[in-house]
Amino acid sequence: MPKIIDHDQRRREIVAVAKKLIIQGGFEAATMRSIVAEAGYANGALKRYFPSKDSIVAATFQSVLAEMNERIAADETPADPREALRHDVEATLPLDTYRIDSARVLLALWEHSMANEELAALYRAHLQDWRGRLAERIAAARGADESADAPAVTHLAQEVIAVAIGASVTSLMFPDGALIPEYRAYVDRLMQKITD
Repeated sequence: MPKIIDHDQRRREIVAVAKKLIIQGGFEAATMRSIVAEAGYANGALKRYFPSKDSIVAATFQSVLAEMNERIAADETPADPREALRHDVEATLPLDTYRIDSARVLLALWEHSMANEELAALYRAHLQDWRGRLAERIAAARGADESADAPAVTHLAQEVIAVAIGASVTSLMFPDGALIPEYRAYVDRLMQKITD
């Protein structure tokens, strides 16, 4: 009887290998040859799932963005709007080794997306969704009957995104997590600022 292959699982495994290689050696380390060798597949088998490096890169990018969204949705969202906002902000900051590694992958993929319009469009859409979700959380947390598109709210949402992206980049220089207390202190300051 032929072996039943879970093709979706194979794709996830290949993406995990690409991510691991990017974490270890940057974007250049994730060649088709190195992915095949690390995954233990024949080159032809890899091409069945991903016809090119760009297709693996796109899937890896989508995987990292999906993981960020899953972290936000992973726990039950707190009922208190301020705690819900805190939860969402903390989910996007590099507050553990796993998220610092994810930041390394994102940085490599951001650079690659500058020359790949499909990836750039994917990330722009992610940023728009992220900004909208944050603006809704901020408006609710402020409790001032402001809409999510009020200038003060959108300004704070942009600030959080800029800090999260900057923290992700900076964390790569401190992969031991030395900056985690600073990022947590930022969240505390942000929550104070929301009520001012």
